[in-house]
Amino acid sequence: MAQRHKLAFDVLSDPGNRVASKFGLTFKLPEDLRQVYEKFGIDLKKYNGDESSTLPMPARFVIDSKGTVRAADVDPDYTTRPEPTETVRVLEALRSRASL
Repeated sequence: MAQRHKLAFDVLSDPGNRVASKFGLTFKLPEDLRQVYEKFGIDLKKYNGDESSTLPMPARFVIDSKGTVRAADVDPDYTTRPEPTETVRVLEALRSRASL
């Protein structure tokens, strides 16, 4: 994605949800819902690259060049996601501070 969109920052790819799991940001899909996913052609084992049937919670972290988390949003409800404009606002504020 970073190459396709020519992004100037790192984007985490997390096969198997290993990083998300370390931060407690995953949940195991119940068997009945896993079967629903399969009926829609969604193969979690294929997408995750493992047998876990886990899904990550939607999350956004903005981390500065020193490794400090400057903004974090997470919600177990996949329909609740941070607004892109909020992410842009945080990034612009970081850029302004860096140029001072």
